[in-house]
Amino acid sequence: MGDRPLGAGPDGLEPASTDRLMIRSVPGVDLDAPIQETLVRGVLWPSWVVTAGLIVPFTLGVSLPPVVQYVPLVASVLLLGLPHGAVDHLALPRVRGRDPTFRAIAGVFALYGALGVVYAVTWFLVPTAAFGFFILLTWAHWGQGDLYALLAVADVGYLDTRARRALATVVRGGLPMLVPLVFFPDWYRRVADALVSLFALASTARLDWAFQFETRLALGLAYGTVVLGYLAMGYLGSTTRRSTWTVDAGETLLLIVFFAVVPPVFAVGVYFCVWHAYRHIARLVPLEPASKAALSDRRIRPALARFAREATPLTLVSLALLGGFYLLVPNPPANPLGWVGLYLVLIAVLTLPHVAVVTLMDREQGVWSITRP
Repeated sequence: MGDRPLGAGPDGLEPASTDRLMIRSVPGVDLDAPIQETLVRGVLWPSWVVTAGLIVPFTLGVSLPPVVQYVPLVASVLLLGLPHGAVDHLALPRVRGRDPTFRAIAGVFALYGALGVVYAVTWFLVPTAAFGFFILLTWAHWGQGDLYALLAVADVGYLDTRARRALATVVRGGLPMLVPLVFFPDWYRRVADALVSLFALASTARLDWAFQFETRLALGLAYGTVVLGYLAMGYLGSTTRRSTWTVDAGETLLLIVFFAVVPPVFAVGVYFCVWHAYRHIARLVPLEPASKAALSDRRIRPALARFAREATPLTLVSLALLGGFYLLVPNPPANPLGWVGLYLVLIAVLTLPHVAVVTLMDREQGVWSITRP
C-alpha cells in the first residue's frame, strides 16, 4: 500500500490541510495564547480542583474500603489513563509536522513491539528488578510530562537551563512515586507484592530495605531538601513573572499534601487520570490541525472528542493484551488487588515504549532546548 497518508473521517471539525505531504509548523513549548488559555481553563483548573477537593475529607479522617480505593485505577482503563498513550502512532509523525503514514505508524508499532516484549520478558525473569525499574521509569516519565506542562501551558520562564528542567523533572516525578512511600509504606509494599507475586511468590523480600523507617526518613529528608532548593530557585528566578512561580510552587505543595494524606492506590489512580494522562492529552491535541483550530477558537470539547475516537481502537487492543497477560502469568490474580497488579504490569510494559515516543516528542518540540523553537 506504500507510504500513503491515512485519511481522516468526518468529525464535525474543519478538515485538515488538503496538501497532506506538506510539512506543517507544529507548536513546541510556545503555544499560542488562545490555546494556552483554553488548556489552563480546561485542563489545569480541573486537576487543581479535584486534588484539592480530595485533600479535605481525608484530612478530616475519612476512610475508604480497599475495593473503593481501586476505582480510579479501574476507571483509567477506559477514562484518560490507558487511552492517553493509545495515539502514539499518530503523535510521532504529527509532532514532526506530517500526517501519519503507514510507514510512520509501522515504525511506532515496531518500537512498541521491541521494547514492550523485552520488558515483558524481564517481568517473567526478574520481577523484583522489573518492579524497581517501573518505579524509576514512572518517576522520570511523570516528571517529564509535568515539565512540558510547566513550559508550554503554565509558561514558566525560569526553567531556562537543562539543569533546571532536569531538577523540575526530578521534583515533579517524585511527588507520586516517593511521597506515598514515605507516608504509606504498608500500602506501597502491598502493591509491590501484588505485581511481583504474579510471577514469583514472596520475592519482594529483596525490597525490605526500601520500606524500613530509616530508609524512608533518609529519602524523605533528601527529597524535601531538593524540593525546597527547587522552589527557592524558582522564586529567585521569577522576579518579573512571580505568578508562574506561584502556579509551580502551588502545584508542588498541593501534590505533596495530596499524596501525604490520600491513600496511595486511590491517590495514584486519581493523579494518573486527571493530572498526568489529561495533561499529556492536552499536549497531543494541538498537534492535530482540526483540533488545534478548535482550541484556538477556545473550544476544547471537539478536540477531546476527536482524541477519544482516535484512541479507542488501540485502547481496546491494550485490553486484549491484559487478557493475554492473565493467561501467561504463573500466578493469575485471585482478588481485586491482584487484578490491579496485573493492570499495572500491563501499564509498565506499555510505558517503556511510550516514554521513548514522548522523549522523541520532547526533542522535536524543544523541551530540552535552551531557546524555545
